[in-house]
Amino acid sequence: MGIIDTLKNKWVYGSMLVRLIYINVAFFALLHIATLVLTFTDIKPEYALTWIELPSSPDLFITQPWTIITYMFAQYDLLHILFNMLWLYWFGTIFLLTDTSKRMLALYIYGGICGGALFMAVYNLVPAYNYTLAWLIGSSASVIAIVTATAVMHPDYKVGLLFFGPVALKWIAIITIAIDFFSITGDNGGGHIAHIGGALTGVIYAVALKHGTDITKPFNRLADWWVNLVKRITSPRPAKQSNDYTRYRYQSDNSSKAKAEKPKSGKTAESATTNRDDEATLDEILDKIKKSGYSALTHEEKQRLFDVSRRIK
Repeated sequence: MGIIDTLKNKWVYGSMLVRLIYINVAFFALLHIATLVLTFTDIKPEYALTWIELPSSPDLFITQPWTIITYMFAQYDLLHILFNMLWLYWFGTIFLLTDTSKRMLALYIYGGICGGALFMAVYNLVPAYNYTLAWLIGSSASVIAIVTATAVMHPDYKVGLLFFGPVALKWIAIITIAIDFFSITGDNGGGHIAHIGGALTGVIYAVALKHGTDITKPFNRLADWWVNLVKRITSPRPAKQSNDYTRYRYQSDNSSKAKAEKPKSGKTAESATTNRDDEATLDEILDKIKKSGYSALTHEEKQRLFDVSRRIK
């Protein structure tokens, strides 16, 4: 089995966690291929990113609304995707111990959308940020939503950290949120703002779920409807019968029905009468055998028994 077949099987039979990692890696590879191709043209390589990144400007966002989704699957820096995918794998594995793949996907999307929405809101409403145009890229907000949700659902679950030993998930989540909060004034302030939006989404999801409310239901209903629609469109439909075939079936059915409704001939009636006589004769001979044994039969009765048995069969 080649590497392509292995990857295909992982995608088909793997969990949503595996698929999310595959999608992020695919975006990473495609972005670098696109920028490499653009280096041989008059177009700046950064142009490819502008179709994926989420802009802070509402005017730009209206012209490319899909970026609220695409940005959360794309990374351009190697360390960025490596760190995010490791966090997604570690915490996603713990998340799936007690939760479902469908909820993981919904939470990933929710975290990305809320992180992006908070990023745009701060850059347009807070005076310290609204003087500049910024772009957001990366799955960090989505990943942190899964991190904080897992920490709320399993606060005392411990993982081994290098140089620190076993640490409870609640402390990892708290420290992560604190770092983002105190970093919003730094060079990557927009990214840290999005992280906080994703973290709050994860907390809200986990707390609501503990109280019996699943906030991912609307997304999953929409996803199920879309999947079923695609299946109906793409699934092969049974071929319609032609008029000639239908007419042939109609004629054949009528012919069979007419044959079945034909009156019995005289020969058939005589055969039925003969069968009844043979059965009566056979009953008489069998009664005699039961009372006196086969040896009590005459030669003529034995011959009749033989003939009647053959006819009845």
